[in-house]
Amino acid sequence: MKWPIDPRNTGTNLPLEGMRVLDFSRVLAGPLVGMIAGDLGADVIKVEGPAGDPVRSMAPPTLHGLATYYIAVNRHRRNVVADLTNEADRQAIAALIGEADAVIENFLPSQYEALAIGALRAINPDCVWVSITPATTGTAVAAEPSFDLLAQARSGLMGVTGSEASGPMKVGAPLADVVTGLYGTIGLLTGLLAKARQRPGRHFEAPLLESTMSALINQAQGYLSTGVTAPRLGNEHPSIHPYGPVTTADGHLLVAVGTDGQFARLVAVVDDEALSAGAADWATNAQRVADRDALRTTLNTAFARATTASWESRLDGQGIPFAPIATVADAFAQSTIAEGDFVTTMTTPEGETKVMRSPLRIDGVRPDVRFGPEALGQSTDALFGRSISE
Repeated sequence: MKWPIDPRNTGTNLPLEGMRVLDFSRVLAGPLVGMIAGDLGADVIKVEGPAGDPVRSMAPPTLHGLATYYIAVNRHRRNVVADLTNEADRQAIAALIGEADAVIENFLPSQYEALAIGALRAINPDCVWVSITPATTGTAVAAEPSFDLLAQARSGLMGVTGSEASGPMKVGAPLADVVTGLYGTIGLLTGLLAKARQRPGRHFEAPLLESTMSALINQAQGYLSTGVTAPRLGNEHPSIHPYGPVTTADGHLLVAVGTDGQFARLVAVVDDEALSAGAADWATNAQRVADRDALRTTLNTAFARATTASWESRLDGQGIPFAPIATVADAFAQSTIAEGDFVTTMTTPEGETKVMRSPLRIDGVRPDVRFGPEALGQSTDALFGRSISE
């Protein structure tokens, strides 16, 4: 057998234990698919070219020279180096594909053709094949290199993010890559289910452009049904108000009033003369959305009279949805996270680091992080019987 299961992936009782997944992908969306498969127990082997995944050096920040970007999505897999233009390497990879239950890749069409990936795929037609592409295969954009920022721009996501004053803005995290990776994972899991039901050989494509557009949800449907594009409203909601930040004496607080009853309770708790005087004119959500500018000004004036902490204390338990607007550090410090098991410690080639575990819980238990990413080519010798492209 050319693909022995890694002992670290045996006896886990995880749902994908025993599944073999070969990961050719680079950067974020594809590696996220591989990481989730590994989190769920699959035995994953990542194949990198001699130069390595470019994300290894996408920094700062780094952990002793290794980009934290790479650390974020490359745990739970062995690492081999292979040059697919080298015949010996190609044969070694072909042997792994022959035993794979699934393959993940994000080759551009030109790379797919130049490296004869189709011939490798033909070795195991029963294998689930997951392709992360810039856009639907056969379209003009699909042939061009793409990444998260370009997808945010092309998809319309930047067009609804920011305000009229700021202009279009990207989301502060790589949302396009993450959504595409999650769709790729849905494809992989669906393919493995189909294979278990004797319907193997499915090819799933997760296009970056269309996956990102799917994240528009209500904004997209609003346009498709009415032909009207919602304006950029900053942190506010196009269909609900008040549903965003208000200004306090020392910062901001997020207030998310989704119903008329919640608004009535907000008026009572805030106990502001101007807000109470206008309450009848703002009694319904439709009225509040139509008069959002005046209501926003009134709320900001009222909330500016006390600190964020004071308002949190007054709103707590009143049936009015609210939340502090956290920094990343604040988010990890909140009791739900700090006192829970979502964050753990993982070993990397450059030392230990804290990491997020899978958000999923299986039968009430969150899967543990069994091992971190390997050094470039760390398992090449063990799996191929030689070091990098001899």
